[in-house]
Amino acid sequence: MKWKLAARSEKMNPSVLREILKVTERPGIISLAGGLPSPRAFPVSAFADACAQVLGTQAEAALQYAASEGYGPLRQAVADMLPWDVDPAQVLITTGSQQGLDLVAKVLLDPGSRVLVETPTYLGALQAFAPMEPEPVAVASDGQGVLPEDLLAKAAGGDARFVYLLPNFQNPTGRSMSEARRVAVVEAARQAGLPIVEDNPYGELWFDQPPPLPLTARHPQGCIYLGSFSKVLAPGLRLGFLVAPKSIFPKLLQAKQAADLHSPIFNQRMVHEVMKDGFLDRHVPTIRALYKHQRDVMIEALRHEMAGLDVTFQTPAGGMFLWLRLPAGIDTVELLPHAVERGVAFVPGAPFYADAADSRTLRLSYVTASEEQIRSAIAALAETVREQLAHQAAARTEQLLAAEPAP
Repeated sequence: MKWKLAARSEKMNPSVLREILKVTERPGIISLAGGLPSPRAFPVSAFADACAQVLGTQAEAALQYAASEGYGPLRQAVADMLPWDVDPAQVLITTGSQQGLDLVAKVLLDPGSRVLVETPTYLGALQAFAPMEPEPVAVASDGQGVLPEDLLAKAAGGDARFVYLLPNFQNPTGRSMSEARRVAVVEAARQAGLPIVEDNPYGELWFDQPPPLPLTARHPQGCIYLGSFSKVLAPGLRLGFLVAPKSIFPKLLQAKQAADLHSPIFNQRMVHEVMKDGFLDRHVPTIRALYKHQRDVMIEALRHEMAGLDVTFQTPAGGMFLWLRLPAGIDTVELLPHAVERGVAFVPGAPFYADAADSRTLRLSYVTASEEQIRSAIAALAETVREQLAHQAAARTEQLLAAEPAP
C-alpha cells in the first residue's frame, strides 16, 4: 500500500530538539540541550494532595468530557493572575502553549502568507507554523529583541498576518525587552496595523526583578497572549492557555474543538486545586532561586573554561537558557557530534533562524543539570572548541604548504 501524503505534510519536519534529545539518552552524556524544567522544582506533594481531593470530591466531573474552553474556575484564575483587565471568556485552556501556537497558525495563516519573527526565534513556533505553509520573515533584532524600525519596514504593505514575539527571557537567547523597547514595538505594530502574538512561558522565572508589563497589557485588542503552566508547575500536565480578543476567540475555540475537544479536565481541576490558595506565590520563588544559582554556576564555568577564546554571551535576567556565539570558523552543527564524543550535548543555533542562520551560535540550558555536571559539561565543550580550532589551523597550514611552489 502506498499512501499519498498531503502537500502540507512535506512542510512537517522532525523537531531538531527532539532528535538531539535522543542522543542524550546515551549513557554518560550530560545534556545542556533540552529546555526541560528541573524535576527538583516539581511540587509533587501538592499534586498528590490535589489528586486525592479531586478524586475524592469531583471524580465524576474530573473523569468526564468537559467544555472545550476549559474549566471555568481555572479560566477565572488565569484572568485574575494577569496584570491587565481580562474577561475569563477570553481565556482558552490549551494542551500546552505549543497547542496555542498551532491554533493561531490554523486560524491566521494561509499558504504564502507572511509571518514576522525575531532573529533568532523559538524553533517550536517555526515548526508549528510550517504546516500552514506561510512565509516566515525575520525581523532584525538586537540584545532586546526586534528593532521597531525594521518591524515597521517588514510590515510595510500590510500583508503580514502577525508578528510572533517572546519579550521575556526569550527561547533561545534568554534576552528580554526593556520598557522602552516594549513601548516602541507596540507603537510600531499599531502604526502598521499588525497583530502581535505574544508568547510568555518564562515570564515568571525572573531572578532579581520582574519584567515590564506584557505587550498585550498595552494593546489588548491587537494581541493574542500565550502562557503555560509547564515552567511553574510541571510540563507533564500539558496545560497552557491563550488570551484573545473576543473578535477572534470563537475561531480559535473552533480550531481547538477540532483538534482535541478539550484539554485534560482532570489535569485542569488538579491545577486549579493547587493554585487556589496562592500556592504559586509561595512555590515560584523557589524555582527562581534554584535557576538563578544554576545560571551563576554556568556563567562562572564559561568565563573560566572559555578564557582566551572568542566566545560571547549575554547573562540572562531570568528563564532557562544561555546563547553562545563561538569563534569564527566554527559551525555548531558540525561541532555537536564532536561534543557528544566528549560527553556533552547542546542545541546548534541554526534551526532557530527563519533565514540567514548564524552557524556559530548554540543554546545551552542551565536548569536541569547539577552543578557538577554543568562544570564538567562546559569544560568538555571548551575542550571541543579548542580541538576544532586546532584542526582548522592545522588544515590551513597544510593548504599553505601544498600551495607553495616546489624548490
